[in-house]
Amino acid sequence: MLRPTVVKVIPQNDFNLVLKFDNGEEKIFDVKPYIKGTWFGKLNDKSYFSAVKSNGFNIEWPDGQDICPDDLYFNSVNK
Repeated sequence: MLRPTVVKVIPQNDFNLVLKFDNGEEKIFDVKPYIKGTWFGKLNDKSYFSAVKSNGFNIEWPDGQDICPDDLYFNSVNK
């Protein structure tokens, strides 16, 4: 069975993302544990964090940071 894919992402002020999946589920994903180092540290800028987009499969930021689709689905909580 294939895992659902992200069709919409809504960034929140607390570095959480509201994710809408193609199966109709809405979940909340906490990005804070990923915000470290130079690459993912860019997400600490709220303006940059808010530039996240769905690519129809998972999510990504303008410079290419992304999070594994499995992490997005299995490590998020129901809204």
